[in-house]
Amino acid sequence: MFSKILIANRGEITVRIIRTCRRLGIRTVAVYSAPDFRSLHVTQADEAVELGGARPAESYLNKEKIIQTALDTGCQAIHPGYGFLSENAEFAAMTVKAGLTFIGPPAEVIATLGDKIAAKKLAVAAGVPTVPGHLQAIASLAQAEATAQAVGYPVLLKPAAGGGGKGMRIVDAPEQLAAALKACQQETIKAFGDDSIFIERYVRAPRHIEIQIMADQHGHVVHLGERECSIQRRYQKIIEESPSTVLDPALRERMGTLACELARKSGYVNAGTVEFILAPDKQFYFLEMNTRLQVEHPVTEKVTGLDLVELQLRIADGEVLPMTQETVRLAGWAMEARICAEDTTKGFVPSVGLITRYAEPRGPQIRVDSGVAAGSTVHLFYDSMLAKVITWGKNREEARCHMVEALNGYHVEGINTNVDFANRVINHPAYIEGRLSTDFIADHLLNAETAVPTPVDRLHLMAIAATLIYHLREDLVRNSLLPLKARVGGSATSKDRQAYIAKSNGDIFEVEIARQQDWRIQINGKMYAVTTPPMEYYRRRLKLTINGQLHYFRLRYSGNFIQAAFSGIERVFEIYNPREWSLARFMPKPLPKAADNLLKCPMPGLVVEIKAKPGDRIYKGQELVTLESMKMETAVASPVDAEVASVDVGPGDTVDTGTTLMVFKV
Repeated sequence: MFSKILIANRGEITVRIIRTCRRLGIRTVAVYSAPDFRSLHVTQADEAVELGGARPAESYLNKEKIIQTALDTGCQAIHPGYGFLSENAEFAAMTVKAGLTFIGPPAEVIATLGDKIAAKKLAVAAGVPTVPGHLQAIASLAQAEATAQAVGYPVLLKPAAGGGGKGMRIVDAPEQLAAALKACQQETIKAFGDDSIFIERYVRAPRHIEIQIMADQHGHVVHLGERECSIQRRYQKIIEESPSTVLDPALRERMGTLACELARKSGYVNAGTVEFILAPDKQFYFLEMNTRLQVEHPVTEKVTGLDLVELQLRIADGEVLPMTQETVRLAGWAMEARICAEDTTKGFVPSVGLITRYAEPRGPQIRVDSGVAAGSTVHLFYDSMLAKVITWGKNREEARCHMVEALNGYHVEGINTNVDFANRVINHPAYIEGRLSTDFIADHLLNAETAVPTPVDRLHLMAIAATLIYHLREDLVRNSLLPLKARVGGSATSKDRQAYIAKSNGDIFEVEIARQQDWRIQINGKMYAVTTPPMEYYRRRLKLTINGQLHYFRLRYSGNFIQAAFSGIERVFEIYNPREWSLARFMPKPLPKAADNLLKCPMPGLVVEIKAKPGDRIYKGQELVTLESMKMETAVASPVDAEVASVDVGPGDTVDTGTTLMVFKV
C-alpha cells in the first residue's frame, strides 16, 4: 500500500479522503490556493503546499505544479477527488508519465467516457438504452436548428466534456435555441475548456438513478446498488438516497448488469458511476458515466458497510476486489443532503463570506462530511458545497426522520445556506410518499399553486420554542434586577405561570406557560408537556422534548422578535404579554418602500457581460447583466420597463451583493 499520497482537491472531499488515509496509515499532502491557507483540508493533512492564486487555473487546475508538488514531497500517488482535474484525461496521463499512480481509471478510459458523445456511442455498443438524439457535436446554429427539429422539442443541450449541470439548457421552442446555445458554449468553455455541445430529446419528469460500480485491474467488476438523485436544482443534486423507492429487484439487477457491462466494454478500473434517467413508464436511458468518486458516495457506504475510498486505494495499488457480486449486501436506507452556501430565497444565488458560527449535528446514525468550520471563508471562485449530512435507518422513514432532526440541529451563521430548504424538501408530503422526479423542486416548492400549507402542529412546536425561550430570557432579566440576597439560591424562573401572545405571518397563538416539575405549555387550547435539559435552552440551538419526542430548533433573538427554524420552516415570532399585545394591535402599519430606479447585484461575483447600454429601452424580465460565481453563470434581469440611464460596471469587475449595476430612467 502507498505510504504517502497527494490529494489534488479542496474542501470536504479532501478531508474525507484524509480520514480514510489516516486509518490506513497513509500520509497525506494537501494543496491549496492563496485564499485557502486556513481551510480545514490544509490543517487536517500531514503536509500542505500552496499552489498559487485564487482562480482555479492558478492553483487547483495547475497540472504541472500539482504533479511537481507530489514528486517534491515524496508521494507515490495522486487522488483527484471530484471536480477540478478528477475527469481530466491529460492530467491522469501526465501523472502516470511522471512515475506516479493516478487513483482512478486509465487516461484513455477517462477520455472516452468523459466525452459524452463517445460515451453514448460506447453505451449503444454495450447494449445500454440511450436517449434519442444526435451523436455528434454541434458545429453551427444552423445544424443545431436542424438537429433539434429532427429530434423533436423539447430538447436538452449538453456539454460533451463535463457534467454537474454546467452548460446545460432545456429548449422548449425554436426561438429559444440561439440564445441557449450561446449560453451553453460560454459556460462550458469556462468549466471544461471545451465548447462542444450535443443535443438530445428532453425526457419530462424523469427520475435520476445511478449505479455505483467498482472494477479492479484484474477484470472483476461489481455494482453496489443504486442511488436516487432526482432532487435537483440547476441540474445539481441536493438530496440523494439509497436504495430508490421505485426500483424493484428485477429492474435493479438489469440496470446494475448493464452498468457493469458498460464498464467492462470500456476497460474501466477503479470507482465509477453509471447514470440513468428513468422515465415515468420505467423505461431507462443511459445519461453518462462519471469516471471518479461521486459526491453522494457516502449513501452507498452506509448501506453496504464499505469504504469506497479505501477500495479506490487498494484497487490503484493492484489488489483484487475483496467481494463478488454475490457477496454484496445492501442493508437499510441512507440519505444525504448537500449543504451549500446559497440564498434559496433568491433563486439559489451563491453566498460568500466568513462563517462566524458553526455547529454540526451529532448522533449514532448521523455522519457529516464537512470542509468548513467556524472561521472558514467561503470564496466565490469555488463550488458552493460546504458539507454533506448523511443519515441511516432500518427503513426510509427512519432515515428521513434522522435527517430532519440532523438538519434542525445544523447551525451556520455568517453566510446563507440551503439547510432549511433541504429540510423543507424531505418534509414535503410528495417526498415522504416517494413521488420524486427531477422536476420535484419546480413542481412542489417553487410553484405557488401547488404549495402545501404549513402544518399547524409544526407551528405549535415552533411557537413553544420561541415563547419558552423568550419567557426564560425575561425571567433572567427580572431575576438579575433583584437584590443579591433575593437571588442567592433562587430560581431563574421566578414566575410559575405566564400568558403570552405569539404572532407570526398573520398566525396568532395564545400561549400559557406553567412550570411544575417540567413545563406545561398550552397553545390555542392544546396542552403540551415540555422538558428542557439543564442549561441547554439559552443557546442558539434549542433542544426540547415535547410530548415525549426530542426536537431541535435553531433560534435567533432580537428583543421580542425570535426567528425560529424547524423542519424546513422558517418563521419570525413576535412575543407579547396580553397587555402589550392590546397596544401593538393598534400601532400604525409601516408603509411599503417605493420601488427605486436601480438594478442591484443579487450576489457576489464577476461581471461577465453587459447586455444593454445607456439610452437603450429595456423591459421587465430582460437579461441585462451576466455574472459568474462559484463556477456558474447567472443572468440579472431588469425589474422594470425603463430606459437605461447609466451602466456602472463593466466586464471583469468584481461586485458584491447590493452593488448598483445600472441606473434607469423610469
